[in-house]
Amino acid sequence: MNIGELAKSVAVTTGSSEAEAKTAITAVFEQIAGAAAKGEEVSIPGFGKFAVKDRPERQGRNPATGEAMTIAASKKVSFTAAKGLKDKL
Repeated sequence: MNIGELAKSVAVTTGSSEAEAKTAITAVFEQIAGAAAKGEEVSIPGFGKFAVKDRPERQGRNPATGEAMTIAASKKVSFTAAKGLKDKL
C-alpha cells in the first residue's frame, strides 16, 4: 500500500476528500519524524511505538575488498508493534 492508496482508504472511512486525507497523513508522519529527530519516543496505543536507538561504532568488512573497516556510530528509528496490532496479524 502506498500513500495514495492509504489516502483513498482513509478518505472513505472518514468521509473526507482524498486531498484532505493525504494532507492529514503527511502531517502525522512529519510529526513522528520531527519527534524522532529530537530523540523523543512516539507511542500510539493499540498500534505501536517509534523510538530512536543508538548504534555503537563497530567493526565490519568492505564487501568488495574484504578489508577490515570501522563502521561509524549512528542512530536509527525502530518500531515496536503493540499487542493490538500483533493480534490482528
